[in-house]
Amino acid sequence: MTLVAARWSARHPWLAIGGWVVFVAACLFAGRLVAANPAESRDYWIGEAGRAEAMAEGAGLFQPVVDKVLITSRRGDLNMAEARSARADLAQRLTANPAVAEVGRATTSSDGAAVMVPIVMRGELKVAKRGVASVKADVAVVQASHPSLLLAQTGGASISVGVETQLGADLRRAELITLPITLVILFVVFGSIVAAGLPLILALTAIAASFGIYPLTTYLFPDVGGAVANIILMMGMAVGVDYSLLYVKRVREERLLDDERAGYEGAVNRAAATAGRAIVLSAFAVMASLFGLYAADDVVSTSIATGSILVVLIAMIGSLTVLPALLTKLGRFSGRWQKKQVEISQPPVAQRIWPAILKPVMARPALSLVAAIGLIVILALPVANLRLSVEGVDTFPRSIPAVAAYDRLTQKFPDQGVAHLVVVRAHPSQSREVAQALAALARQAQMTSPFAANLTPRIRISADARVTTLETPITKGANSPDGALSLQALRGQLVPAFIGGIPGAEYAVSGQVARSLDYVRHQAEHLPLVVGGVLLVTFVIMATAFRSLVIGVIGCLLNLLSAAAALGALVALFQYGWAESLFGLPPGGFVGSRIPMFLFVILFGLSMDYQVFVLSRIREAVLEGKNVRDAIYQGVTSSAGVVTSAAIIMISVFASFMFVGLQELKQIGFGLAFAVFVDAFVIRILVLPAALILLGEICWRSAPASSVASKS
Repeated sequence: MTLVAARWSARHPWLAIGGWVVFVAACLFAGRLVAANPAESRDYWIGEAGRAEAMAEGAGLFQPVVDKVLITSRRGDLNMAEARSARADLAQRLTANPAVAEVGRATTSSDGAAVMVPIVMRGELKVAKRGVASVKADVAVVQASHPSLLLAQTGGASISVGVETQLGADLRRAELITLPITLVILFVVFGSIVAAGLPLILALTAIAASFGIYPLTTYLFPDVGGAVANIILMMGMAVGVDYSLLYVKRVREERLLDDERAGYEGAVNRAAATAGRAIVLSAFAVMASLFGLYAADDVVSTSIATGSILVVLIAMIGSLTVLPALLTKLGRFSGRWQKKQVEISQPPVAQRIWPAILKPVMARPALSLVAAIGLIVILALPVANLRLSVEGVDTFPRSIPAVAAYDRLTQKFPDQGVAHLVVVRAHPSQSREVAQALAALARQAQMTSPFAANLTPRIRISADARVTTLETPITKGANSPDGALSLQALRGQLVPAFIGGIPGAEYAVSGQVARSLDYVRHQAEHLPLVVGGVLLVTFVIMATAFRSLVIGVIGCLLNLLSAAAALGALVALFQYGWAESLFGLPPGGFVGSRIPMFLFVILFGLSMDYQVFVLSRIREAVLEGKNVRDAIYQGVTSSAGVVTSAAIIMISVFASFMFVGLQELKQIGFGLAFAVFVDAFVIRILVLPAALILLGEICWRSAPASSVASKS
């Protein structure tokens, strides 16, 4: 199939190129016609926290989206008369704003230095976010009328919009970092600006088409926001450039084999029969691994899996259609093809480096294997102390105005920060008893830290008197140890003690802390299923492609080593705080709860590129009649250059996400960059050859000469 597609594209290059342009344009046009379907609050309901919110919303007690405007003095003491005037102007303007349901009663801080004006937004979060801009504009008008005051807007909706805006700016910054670096690396590899531009053309058009189609997929799996766009960019650049690099390199090799072979069409066709099959195998391995994220059973994982699979599929299709066509038409401009030309991706320095590294490994394979695995184990040791959590407002960049305003708000009004939500459902006749029990619970909670003391309990009762809620704030962050202890006290002691004695009453606890901890627990419960599925997929693909059970087992073990090393490095940098001292990054104190799963799944898929390419070259040498040691030496040294080039590009793409504002994306970027580094420069160059030498012919006995892998 790959050969048929490439042959048709090589014979009809302008049709193939035109068809690709039309396809990308149609995708972009479709994306403009159809808006993405954003996830709703209920899409995030998980565990006990999800049950609590389902009970509350079912009774009409859903938590309204409330933004706040903090009024303080620019300098000196707050002029209360001026603050009241600003509050009145604000209420007048916002009451007429269709995005606002209600302007609440202003509250003055205990020290008299700040006034808070609550703004109840219409609809749930995805609707409220659309009204943030108009509210912000009204606040700006009032601010201009009261220059001696400082008005700052914060809250769930404005923080969410601020984070998405930051993500958009980060995406553009990542592009500005990634594209020049990738182009320079490709130019060094190919020695031609035309050849260097081909992989970028494929990657960027695949990303553009994915951005266009993705909104259509959100009606199956709701969109979770800007994080998906960042992942699409990351994956598209990685696989698009990688697939092109393998294909272009193979075309050049075919041209170098025999200058008498006519035209570029023949070289492109022969490359399709080798590199094309390897690309298809790799792409399906990546997509099969990404399918494991659906087993996580949460909206974030499914949304990211959908975007990632989409861009990998489109990049694969492009590498089998438009790339052969472009090579056929532009091949003569992409570098000279004399036999005396040194093999691409293997400049003279590389020709000396890889044999120098590989010969000691082959001379002492057992020692090399033990030393390399020992190094990886040392890197992985911090995993034993892994602490997972969910990123929240306490880790968002303070450069986002709404986040900075949140800090000032909670400093003046501690009860406006993190809060627990206790939801009780009972018979309507018991509503008074339930409310009294919750009030007593709140009084007891306020006597212990970190619950906010001296506050009136916020108790609400549904219209049918069946459901009662209690909102009890705490003075610590959602990811703090004290926050977790307060939740544990509520769920394990206080709520059962005060509510458990009411006959027939159902109860559950939600809130920022509960959502975070329940999500971490949910991820931990599903991680074995995802890991087991990905390992099985990896084993089946490798064992089938190379007709060797041993190769299948090796593929799984090597990927586990890379993932373990990367996760250990993540713990050291972001949980232990080494990133702050080494790179000036803000400490998080934890690793994002989704990171182990994402890292594992994405790495397993991407590392298949290297495994397939290196093992295919070794297998080719075995089938040519070379003994196992010589085949390993030839396969590794002949593929080391392209593996290294592809790895450096991937590392630069992933590392660019270290410059985004969100901790989770920093961690994904660093984790993947480090994992690819270990995979390319330790696993493929040291561990894999040593293991294959020690295992000997047992790895290759069951693969017939006609195996697909032998031609890849």
